[in-house]
Amino acid sequence: MSGVTHAGRLALVTGGSRGIGRAVARQLAADGADLVLVDRSGDPDGPAVREIRELGRQCRHFRCDISDPKAVAELATRVVAEAGPVTILVNNAGLTRDNLFLRLDESDWDVVLGVNLKGAFHCIKSFSRGMLKEKWGRVINVTSVVGLMGNKGQANYAASKAGLVGLTLSVARELAERGITVNAVAPGFIATDMTGVLPESVQQELHRQIPLGRIGQPEEVAGLVSFLASEQASYITGQVIRIDGGMLMG
Repeated sequence: MSGVTHAGRLALVTGGSRGIGRAVARQLAADGADLVLVDRSGDPDGPAVREIRELGRQCRHFRCDISDPKAVAELATRVVAEAGPVTILVNNAGLTRDNLFLRLDESDWDVVLGVNLKGAFHCIKSFSRGMLKEKWGRVINVTSVVGLMGNKGQANYAASKAGLVGLTLSVARELAERGITVNAVAPGFIATDMTGVLPESVQQELHRQIPLGRIGQPEEVAGLVSFLASEQASYITGQVIRIDGGMLMG
């Protein structure tokens, strides 16, 4: 987006090594931010890190289970010591354990809520402390249209993403007076590893549900996230912005 710049900012993206997270990290770097990528696994010198460095920005990769509050607190200490205060936080990490509700194991419920919702809670709690000191910050939570409309076989995933909406609205109210905005983006069907494995017939059915007639691209989500992280979005907080090709109009 024209005029967007993150020069002098450090951004942290969870789940930043692939899919939407990777596109978001790349866009933030292209717009001037240095990056910290956080995943449960991944290569500290992998493609996502290299492409950011090729843009002339600094990039570090840390492995962390964000569902573990102690691990996140230790991560925050390491990041500040090695890279400085994080002022842009993108809670993108997420996973699925799909099954029909009556067949859904409690363990699959717990692991999805643990990463998708509690992980964001832990990260906001740990990294907003630096934003409070700076009196400036941006938190962007990546939820999903599934959290707004539900989906068969995804009760745990939908609950986690709906929870992110409530978390976004509540934390936005608490942090606003300190110059920190908190927003959420709700992607629809986006071309990632998850949608790429769907049968062609399923993908065609998805297309018919979307007024724009196509699946979105990660870069389209990334552009919105970068704008929300910018100074130009300083009067936007507590919003959930759908980016879904018109699927949930109204």
